[in-house]
Amino acid sequence: MGTHKSLTPCKKKGAGMYDIVCSLVMFKNDKSMLAAAINSFLETDLNVKLILIDNSPTDELRALKIHEKVDYIFNPSNPGFGAAHNIAIKMAIKEGASYHLVLNPDVYFKSGVLEELVSYMTDHPEIGNIMPKVLYPNGEVQYLCKLLPTPYDWIGRRFSPFKKAVEKRNNLFELRFTNYDKVMEVPYLSGCFMFLSVNALKKVGFFDEGIFMYGEETDLCRRLIDGGYKTVFYPMVNIYHHFEKGSHKSWRLTKIGMQSAIYYFNKWGWFFDKRRKEINKDALKNLVTR
Repeated sequence: MGTHKSLTPCKKKGAGMYDIVCSLVMFKNDKSMLAAAINSFLETDLNVKLILIDNSPTDELRALKIHEKVDYIFNPSNPGFGAAHNIAIKMAIKEGASYHLVLNPDVYFKSGVLEELVSYMTDHPEIGNIMPKVLYPNGEVQYLCKLLPTPYDWIGRRFSPFKKAVEKRNNLFELRFTNYDKVMEVPYLSGCFMFLSVNALKKVGFFDEGIFMYGEETDLCRRLIDGGYKTVFYPMVNIYHHFEKGSHKSWRLTKIGMQSAIYYFNKWGWFFDKRRKEINKDALKNLVTR
């Protein structure tokens, strides 16, 4: 990632037909939780559009199309998380959006967050993806800033009986030693809230549709970095994320997660991944020396 200029807040506005187009992919979600996410996004004076992609088997969630700025697409074939978001990303490009927000249905936030992110991204066009501080509803920090994963990080940690070793690895892999209190470049940002530059997406491509769910954001972050863009954690604003870790509670979701991990490591390399080592080494060097 190398040397970069200081990252500081600014107060500018993006250009384009829309400031932000947002996609929210649904699958039989709780309606009240969805309403909180939708209302959070719409509470802004920016020129925005929300695209609801419904992967559910029925269209009962169509009732959530409550505003003229909301589009609803019924998509019962359920091609996957990334593939569904790609539908909206293509629409965002066609409609001239400056930024595209990938928003989870279990996220909500206060007004002002979007304005601050647009201002910061406009002043720093080298950023491809930015993520605010993510909190649990009780205010505790979620450790969603990570290094690019090794097979141990994605598979081994989950099943390891050595809790102290796991905790030690978490401190490094999840960058907990940074205290999450400063703007920093992070190789792997959570997919719960991806605030993306449309220009960057035009250059590096969209989500890899070979990944049904889990890991698609890791793959995209990596391609953004290789495309010359920065992936940045910005704790000056925060969002709230219920984050139920469904893959830890369901064997079906665990299986999907394992399949995604296998696909990802087959694509980028399992134990011999020179580029992963370079990116993680650069990230840690920049974080330790700041």
